[in-house]
Amino acid sequence: MIKKAYELICGRRIERIDEDTFNVIGVHGTYTVVRGVDGSISCSCAGFLTRKRCSHSLAVMMLTQPALLMSVKREIERERRRQKSKR
Repeated sequence: MIKKAYELICGRRIERIDEDTFNVIGVHGTYTVVRGVDGSISCSCAGFLTRKRCSHSLAVMMLTQPALLMSVKREIERERRRQKSKR
């Protein structure tokens, strides 16, 4: 889920509508992600409605928290280097 969220960001598939509302273009459609006053995140996709988490909401969390995004970026790059060295 983390890699998928990161790919949404890298693919520029997130559109900020206003301060707390985002459209995220996912594989199966476009979803609305909203950040509540208390900092909670919700998404209109079926996965979030069922599991209370999804790559769309995680992508918005990462995008709005630069330190989290940088941490994820470093970890994904480390994983890619490990995969490359195994070949």
